[in-house]
Amino acid sequence: MPRKTAAITRSKTARTAPADDGAVRIPAPGEGKRGEQGYLGYLLRQAHAAVRLKMERTLADLGVTSPQFAVLTMLNAYPGLSGADVARLTFLTPQTVGVIIRNLERDGAIAMTPHPVHGRIQQWTLTPRGATLLKACRERVIALEKRLALGLDGKAETTIRRWLAGIAAELQED
Repeated sequence: MPRKTAAITRSKTARTAPADDGAVRIPAPGEGKRGEQGYLGYLLRQAHAAVRLKMERTLADLGVTSPQFAVLTMLNAYPGLSGADVARLTFLTPQTVGVIIRNLERDGAIAMTPHPVHGRIQQWTLTPRGATLLKACRERVIALEKRLALGLDGKAETTIRRWLAGIAAELQED
């Protein structure tokens, strides 16, 4: 069977997009629809993806993923959460949280206790090892957050935090 030529295998967009060498040029973050002209939802997602990738790289040598950091953070803030509660707070699926909890428990970072009334509900808390791991993670994430806030004064940062929290609260009601 003859091989398809490059012209046949290129997408319609690639064939019709104007470019000097015929290739489609994807705009860099901050350009075109990936910049100030883009949809707010897209820009939020783009920023989230960039932060998550940077966080993954920042925490990698500690053996912690971004979702694991979120789970540790929520268990530190709200000890005794169930897996379902953790999933809701971290925007992860219950299945993903189940895997994360098993791995964190295996590594000695969290411990399970049965619910005092509903014995089938498992409550999770950080162990001393988990608290130490979270502390190391937080130092790195705080440095990343300082980088995110670079160039913002306190009032602008407060406004952005209020705006982001307000979006979540407002859209949650729908």
